[in-house]
Amino acid sequence: MAEMGKGVTAGKLAINVQKRLTRAQEKVLQKLGKADETRDAAFEEMVANFNKQMAEGTKLQKDLKTYLTAVKTMHDASRRLQDCLADMYEPDWFGKEEMDALAEDTDTLWLDYDQNITDKSLLTVDTYLTQFPEIKARIAKRDRKMVDFDSARHHFGSLQKGKKKDEAKIAKAEEDLGRAQKIFEELNVELQDELPALWDRRVGVYVNTFQSLAGHQEKFHKEMSKLSQNLNDIMTKLEEQRQFNEEANHSETGGPAPKSSVTNGSDDELPPGFLYKVKAIHEYTATDGDELELKVGDSVLVLAVENPDEQDDGWLLGLKESDWMQKKDTSTKGVFPENFTQKV
Repeated sequence: MAEMGKGVTAGKLAINVQKRLTRAQEKVLQKLGKADETRDAAFEEMVANFNKQMAEGTKLQKDLKTYLTAVKTMHDASRRLQDCLADMYEPDWFGKEEMDALAEDTDTLWLDYDQNITDKSLLTVDTYLTQFPEIKARIAKRDRKMVDFDSARHHFGSLQKGKKKDEAKIAKAEEDLGRAQKIFEELNVELQDELPALWDRRVGVYVNTFQSLAGHQEKFHKEMSKLSQNLNDIMTKLEEQRQFNEEANHSETGGPAPKSSVTNGSDDELPPGFLYKVKAIHEYTATDGDELELKVGDSVLVLAVENPDEQDDGWLLGLKESDWMQKKDTSTKGVFPENFTQKV
């Protein structure tokens, strides 16, 4: 049984070798002009389009992977930068908890962006390209079968034209020709249906790939813009906190007072009913005509209320120091929430 197996294998090998030799001889004869070649200009154009389409798809896949690598690199750089800021950010600084949450949200946003590009855009192109190797192999097989068909056709023709006709050989050659023609035409018809359809599908693939990419880019940059604005706000308030603490330290240690302090002048410059000064540590938007609008860092001179019974708990009466220094009147006074300020 083993010997029979070897014999069958050797037989198949001999047949394959003979086929390659016959094809090689046929191609030589065709190139020398001694044998005509089956040509199909329309099919050749389809193959040219196929090769172009496969090359473009492969380049798109490569460039998407390069883009994804760049996103991963930026993500890593962003994470390192956030870690650096977290290490430097002292616990008693303004917005420590907000900074920690911001770093986590930034990392999550990068991860989502990376995953969306991989799952949507890159996966679409990867799936699209999986069909090309099989079709390319069938095109090559169709070309080989076309050479077999031409060879069988020429062999049959030469036997018919011979002076001494061997009807048995002619019949065998005709049978071989019919079989070679059938195999070739089946492959040829299938590919002529599939290649134009594949060529048209490239448009949908490109649309889906870049629409998805553009959508995820838009979402990523929109969310990142919000996080960047939050970071900027935290840094701004941290600087305001630093300035506020610096002024407070000057007051407590008897050092040089801030330029805006009322103590720069005599007691005659203080507004009537002045009690003490506070600094705004949060913004407050006035909701009524008798309220004072505050911005972080505003210095406010607190005034005594004429009728204490009318004063709401948690609210103070005062006017901005800058308004008093300019106008020397109390017409701009108003009430404001005490917990939005800090005494200095």
